[in-house]
Amino acid sequence: MSLVTALRTLRIAERPNLIWVEIETDDGRTGLGESFRGAQAVEAVLHETVAPFLIGRDARHIEAVSRHLMTPYLGFHSASAEVRAASAVDIALWDLAGQRQGEPVYVALGGGMRDRVRAYNTCAGYSYNTAGGVRRSVGGADASVGPYDDQVAFMRDAGALAESLLAEGYTAMKIWPFDDHAAATGGHMISLADLKAGLEPFVKVRKAVGDRMEVMAELHSLWSSHAAARICRALEDVGVFWAEDPIAKMDDAQALADLRRQTRTPICGSETLAGTVPFGKLLAADAIDMVMLDLAWCGGLTQGRKIAALAEAHAKPLAPHDCTGPVTLIAGLHLALHAPTAIFQEVVRATLSTWYRDLVTELPVVREGMVLAPRAAGLGTQLQPAVRTRADATVRVSGRAR
Repeated sequence: MSLVTALRTLRIAERPNLIWVEIETDDGRTGLGESFRGAQAVEAVLHETVAPFLIGRDARHIEAVSRHLMTPYLGFHSASAEVRAASAVDIALWDLAGQRQGEPVYVALGGGMRDRVRAYNTCAGYSYNTAGGVRRSVGGADASVGPYDDQVAFMRDAGALAESLLAEGYTAMKIWPFDDHAAATGGHMISLADLKAGLEPFVKVRKAVGDRMEVMAELHSLWSSHAAARICRALEDVGVFWAEDPIAKMDDAQALADLRRQTRTPICGSETLAGTVPFGKLLAADAIDMVMLDLAWCGGLTQGRKIAALAEAHAKPLAPHDCTGPVTLIAGLHLALHAPTAIFQEVVRATLSTWYRDLVTELPVVREGMVLAPRAAGLGTQLQPAVRTRADATVRVSGRAR
């Protein structure tokens, strides 16, 4: 047996959306998990609801824990605080499983389909998503704070940015130049002038590097179906790899299926969904071309591999999301190595090269545009010891911590 003895949460004021979970067991091991957004709400769920259930249970029985935490009486719709808490716990339990087996998590899941997976760079900046909110706006395009402030760069000169990425070995990138145009109408329509402005970065990429770079369009669930259709049809001429989360309600299978019939642009969704049911409905309705999931929001690796199995059953590619935190990135990589139809692992070079390194002991290695398989047991990383002693750290423990 491997009984859970303590559940510890850590969050830091500098990155207020992030929360980490450490689960200790009586065999001396510690598993690491992570979730994102509403960290204080997730913390409350973990200590008030999850910890009383989990402490004293056998950490080996991950499926039973997942089933219990992913079916609360209240709180299950998309990636609620309950689901985000369940996701962090599940990732930590799989970290423990890999440690017990002496194998990386992707091997513990059943083995790898590959020993590396293609990366795409999400062109975000250094503090995107984490420093007090979501920096969706791409305005202020001259306010670069460093060489990898790619969100500024894709509005300033997307062609030069593409050349920079190619020089580092990346052959795929994701940008979101339409976002600023949604506010004027609440996303219900987009004018021809705004449509042209949003297309310009994609045109610049094609002019600069031709077909050497795949480009994804992120639409951030900001648009009505009519406006999304107009954008997706316009994107056909620049050959985007996918349009991601094009409509406001990404669990609306009928609306997405209708959109997909109106455009040749492939539709990708969605990091915002949790559990197998919404993904199953989208796939059954033939509403998406690619499956995107976030392991810190969908229910962790247990739910993630079931969603991956649904993608495989419908012959759809899979691409784990990361624009949140380093543990989610590593967990997503393990799934991408294991899942048969996985084609990409998202990375953000701005964070991968800077503050991610301050938080965890090991990070994925990106070489010539490919993310290499971790070799250490479990997830293969731990929180840096200095994180728990930071002046801005909030540490809370349930159970008997070591």
